[in-house]
Amino acid sequence: MPCYVLMGVSGCGKSSVGEALSARCQIDFIDGDDLHPPANIAKMSSGEPLDDADRAPWLAAVGQALAQHHGPAIIGCSALKRRYRDWIRQEVSEPLHFLHLDAARDVLAERVQERRDHFMPTSLLDSQFAALEPLQRDELGAAIDISRPLDAVIRESEAYVKGTMT
Repeated sequence: MPCYVLMGVSGCGKSSVGEALSARCQIDFIDGDDLHPPANIAKMSSGEPLDDADRAPWLAAVGQALAQHHGPAIIGCSALKRRYRDWIRQEVSEPLHFLHLDAARDVLAERVQERRDHFMPTSLLDSQFAALEPLQRDELGAAIDISRPLDAVIRESEAYVKGTMT
């Protein structure tokens, strides 16, 4: 059974889209933010970007959460760089699809500023965009334009997921 990663920079809607897809596709959703160790959350909350040493155990935990799940699952995880996606893939034996929830920086900055009670400050958005590597041709997945209304994003994501489950 395939597994899915909703990827993208902070504020792209990984949790919102993931929860909606979970309900519409009858697939469990895991919020990757819940797998961050407390030190990572403290670092990001203070406005300091994570480095690869910080990310490595978190990305392994993301992959392990998918690998230990029985049946298809969706997880929200930034997975900004190809090597990060490869680290997740190393943990998972099932086909792994990445849905890149994508929009221009100004759209995402506005969304991050409007969020309440989240550890990721807007000041880290630039470092995330600098790190972002779009999906490559040999990676399973699709880019989803999130500058559209949420329902349109969910419908397109749902069509992708359902199209890969048959």
